[in-house]
Amino acid sequence: MNWRSFFHALGAGVNRLAEACGLSFEAGFFNPCLSSPPPEHLRNHDLVRAAWDEVDPAEFWDCHVHLAGIGDGNTGVWINPQMKSLLHPWQSLQRRFFLNAACAEQEGKVDEEFVRRLAGYLDAFPPGAKAMLLAFDFHYDEGGAKREELSAFYIPDRYAAEVARRRPDRFEWICSVHPYRKDAMAALEWAAQNGARAVKWLPSAMGMDPASSKCDGFYAALARLNLPLLTHTGAEQAVHGGQFHALNNPLRLRRPLDHGLRVVAAHCASLGTHTDIDHGPDGPRAQAFALFARLMDEPRYEGRLFGEISTVTQANRIGPPLEVLLARSDWHPRLVNGSDYPLPGVMPLFSLRGCVEKGYLSERQAGVLSEIRSYNCLLFDFVLKRCVTKAGRRFAPVVFESRRLFSSV
Repeated sequence: MNWRSFFHALGAGVNRLAEACGLSFEAGFFNPCLSSPPPEHLRNHDLVRAAWDEVDPAEFWDCHVHLAGIGDGNTGVWINPQMKSLLHPWQSLQRRFFLNAACAEQEGKVDEEFVRRLAGYLDAFPPGAKAMLLAFDFHYDEGGAKREELSAFYIPDRYAAEVARRRPDRFEWICSVHPYRKDAMAALEWAAQNGARAVKWLPSAMGMDPASSKCDGFYAALARLNLPLLTHTGAEQAVHGGQFHALNNPLRLRRPLDHGLRVVAAHCASLGTHTDIDHGPDGPRAQAFALFARLMDEPRYEGRLFGEISTVTQANRIGPPLEVLLARSDWHPRLVNGSDYPLPGVMPLFSLRGCVEKGYLSERQAGVLSEIRSYNCLLFDFVLKRCVTKAGRRFAPVVFESRRLFSSV
């Protein structure tokens, strides 16, 4: 095989892999990271102005914004060594994509540049609009032992709190405390006293089971502190932990809900399948989104269960879940916006062409959104969600006024 044939075959293989994973390379592999803010014709474009119609910027709190880095700024950030090793090419490539998505690749200044670029993106939003920065805990086993080898990365609560204090006009923060930690209660109390607005979990990556009685004391503390729980639901592809996938089953949230907590189901469980454990541990497999919808439609969980819409416009998720979320206007007061930043800057995750083909966007809208994304992927994510429509249905303005759920803390 000559080199031309080899690269042709390699490209065909990449395209087949992309299709299987629901990825799109129409915008290329990497974020071009054009200088921010966007040029005037984009900042004041009618699509951007229309996105703010009936949305109060002071109520706009993006509740799913990751802090990230590599620990090069005395921040306490830690990443699994596999993510820096060529012996683990998939994890190494993930790290490259995530840091490129955030335009934070300057050697020796990755942590600093991540925050600086994010703050710059937010400064393109009207005054009052904020991002809620996520801490991220280690994986712990059932005995309460920290398991670094099973952890992808670690973002300390103290670092998230410090970054939020630097820019109170733009940042709030959400702590991440594993309930099996021996110091879990003390860590939770510290976070609450230092302004945390909620607790963030990713069960498959961190190793906690939301349905376990081991969490009951933690749930009682959350109720006493009036802290909501923001937890991942459905399949997880960005952070490894596949052997613990079952822990992301939305039905496992019945336990914290029955403790009276406000629980925010990240991504509305819009990807993957889980066992229908309402029919026993060996129940049939079902779409994760259908299980989430079942919980949303149970009257006893009104005012307790909320859905968070980050990633629902990604190429691997557009389709029935997005269309149901658009159509269920009765759910909209219980949906809240999150971006899952920096994922909007991972170029293969979104397909504007696919959105046009499915009738969610016009060609004109897709062209403007593509241009915005090259300058400010956070603004892109917001405007995209305000534009998507199906059969005349779109997300109501209240979906983007997430402060109502977190400001009582």
